[in-house]
Amino acid sequence: MSGGNGKSYAMETELVLANHKDSFNSSIVPLYQSATFKQPSLDDMGEYDYTRSGNPTRTVLQTHLSKIMKAEYSFVVTSGMTALDVICKLLDAGDEVIAGDDLYGGTDRLLTISQYDTTNTKLIKSKITKETKMIFLESPTNPLIKVVDLQKITDYAHEINPDCLVVFDNTMMSPVLLTPLDLGVDIHYESATKYLNGHHDLMAGVIATNSKKIADDIYFAINATGSGLAPFDSWLLSRGLKTLSIRILQQQQNAIKIAEFLSKLGLKVRYPGLKEHPQYELHKSYTKGPGAVLSFETGSIEISEKIVSNCDLFGITVSFGCINSLISMPCRMSHASIDPAKRLERGFPEDLIRLSIGIENADDLISDLTDALKIAGAIKEVDGNLINLLK
Repeated sequence: MSGGNGKSYAMETELVLANHKDSFNSSIVPLYQSATFKQPSLDDMGEYDYTRSGNPTRTVLQTHLSKIMKAEYSFVVTSGMTALDVICKLLDAGDEVIAGDDLYGGTDRLLTISQYDTTNTKLIKSKITKETKMIFLESPTNPLIKVVDLQKITDYAHEINPDCLVVFDNTMMSPVLLTPLDLGVDIHYESATKYLNGHHDLMAGVIATNSKKIADDIYFAINATGSGLAPFDSWLLSRGLKTLSIRILQQQQNAIKIAEFLSKLGLKVRYPGLKEHPQYELHKSYTKGPGAVLSFETGSIEISEKIVSNCDLFGITVSFGCINSLISMPCRMSHASIDPAKRLERGFPEDLIRLSIGIENADDLISDLTDALKIAGAIKEVDGNLINLLK
């Protein structure tokens, strides 16, 4: 990474450092809230002519994102699903595509393709052929928190077919905890609605790559469809990025405490920061932390519903990655579009509760969960000790 003078800086510094050209030397990135730009002449279009094709505020954001995602090229679009849609436009009808079986509900709805347990590296390798055009990976997966061997799958895919595009959804980690292009991934994308912005006041998606050909094809699709991020949203995302590091590290610190609390109660907790997670060592080997999303099971849909309904600090919502803590039941919310029979086939617990941990005081969050668990009848307090009633 490098600043305006070519000197390299740490991620925390690069997130704050966004260089821009402005005739008034503005301290922050200026907002060019303009749809069109005047041309110097009929024969000279200038650097910008129409915001659908390019805008100075969006350019500064994309340059900034390229640095922190360790990419040669990056693009911002109107949502994470738009990013996925743009990526899918790189495919032709009939192309062979492989994806994981624990995808975000919206992704699952868009992709009617072969889906497998990506934690089974041997299985995934057996499915990759010379005809495989694209592989969609996500780790940790949402909401089952499964971890894939990203390096092995990527290397094998490129060995079998050098033209196969490995696409990685890094929304759960953000570039602070993982930069997948360093592991050979062809396309890194994220829903910037989540951690990158962090305040849930905009929708955006980010696509990054080191390939000029891929970048040219992506830009063509974005420009042709008009899916580039609007100037004001670009400005908001640029502002949100500056605090990404301090936000996610605080969220992660809180998440570790909460995961340990729930685990000690005897609940089945899915979180890669716990040593009992089946892929704990694998996740640790190529990331800088376990992140701030976890899920747990109660064994009872009714009890899970009561827990979710009786939290005070945890807001009930479908998303994650915000500064405030969020709670949901994926089977009733974000993943409700997946057929129940398919959820059962994939071992998707209907009682699963997903937590997105915010920057609040961790003890307050634990107290809030404790109260909700008591009201739901999941635990009770005896002589100052919390007893699990679900066993």
